[in-house]
Amino acid sequence: MTIQQTAPPQQRYVEVFDALESASRNQPSWLRDLRREAIDRFTQLGFPTARRGNEEWKYTDVRPIAEAAPMPVASPSAAEASLPTGRLGLSNHLVFVDGYYAEGLSSTVGLPKGVEVGSLADALAADGPVVQQHLARHANFQDHALTALNTAFLGEGAYLYVPDGMAIAEPMLVHFLTTKEHSDALVQPRVLLVTGRQAEIKLVQCFEGPEEGRYLTNAVTEVVLGDASLVQLYRVQRDSMKAFHIHTTEVDMGRDSFFTSVALDLGGALVRNNLNVDLGGVGASSILNGLYLASGTQHVDNQVLVDHQVSHTTTRQLYKGILDGQARTAFHGGITVRPDAQKVDAKQQDRNLLLSDQAEADAKPAFWIYADDVRCAHGATCGKLDEMAMFYLRSRGLDEREARTILTQGFANEVVSTIPNALLQESLGELVLDRLGQMDEPEQ
Repeated sequence: MTIQQTAPPQQRYVEVFDALESASRNQPSWLRDLRREAIDRFTQLGFPTARRGNEEWKYTDVRPIAEAAPMPVASPSAAEASLPTGRLGLSNHLVFVDGYYAEGLSSTVGLPKGVEVGSLADALAADGPVVQQHLARHANFQDHALTALNTAFLGEGAYLYVPDGMAIAEPMLVHFLTTKEHSDALVQPRVLLVTGRQAEIKLVQCFEGPEEGRYLTNAVTEVVLGDASLVQLYRVQRDSMKAFHIHTTEVDMGRDSFFTSVALDLGGALVRNNLNVDLGGVGASSILNGLYLASGTQHVDNQVLVDHQVSHTTTRQLYKGILDGQARTAFHGGITVRPDAQKVDAKQQDRNLLLSDQAEADAKPAFWIYADDVRCAHGATCGKLDEMAMFYLRSRGLDEREARTILTQGFANEVVSTIPNALLQESLGELVLDRLGQMDEPEQ
């Protein structure tokens, strides 16, 4: 009897990679070497499907992704893509359709001279020093298979560079639209954002796909803050309820820099977000907030790791989840304080509201503190709607659904209200309310 051995899933990606490399011309030698190193590393690591001894993926089983083995989209889609009305009210936007830059749908107007905003593919072709210095130098692909997979297929994505002393007043939107409705499409957006000294930018990342689309978005974002710079990063995930979404964001902070992020997870069947923030400059501060809404059989996993590498650095974290149906979420918040990193001030909170007896929220806060003059605290809560608050609202004439809506909106608004830009707070808040309304609809 002959036993046929099935090739590991990663072998299919190697074959596609080799074909693309054979067809590629005129790419810089450093990029070719980088991509080859990344695909070799992905081959060695494979998908993180092991269930024993795999602490990083303890609460999230990626075997459905490995078994589907989605393949990269080979060429831009000919389908017409439509943006939400008003493009969140932002005039400056970069649009990517099925992972490819759509210049005709994009617009950058009135940017200060010296600011570079556009396609990463164009930036790679120009082979400038900023790209060489920072691309794939911060997001670790040696230990993370899906980051390695994204790096191996580097090419398309968004590139933003704000020089010393420059500020982009209006928020910039980077919009990733997936239009492929066939199964098992792989889209791998890459974003590189670099700021100089005393620079400022507000960036919104939005991910969307067709309602019935089944695809994998495997995104990587690298953010580098120069000394005394300010970056506000907003991520809105509205993928199909049948889609997989993996996103790794690596943030490297300079002296006296300030980074704030708000992450909104409103879609996806299986979602995993990795946010890694390295406070490497004295006086650096970060505010990291997130809101995840899950219903049905959705699975949303947030891993937020903050590394206080030097003294006098500050972090505030607030993540909140609203769960219904048989949804499951996980939050792992890790804070590291390095030796001699004194006067660190770090606080972390994760709060979950369960609207169903079948929903489950797992929280795993973790601190690794190697300095003795610090202030660190964490808290995690999980509970149902307050019965007294429900009774009060019902006694004022509201029915059960109206009372529940008011309370869930109030719970979510604590995160939405942290958005300092009034325009973004209103437009993103409307997306949250719309998703809450869908969750509140009775199941058919």
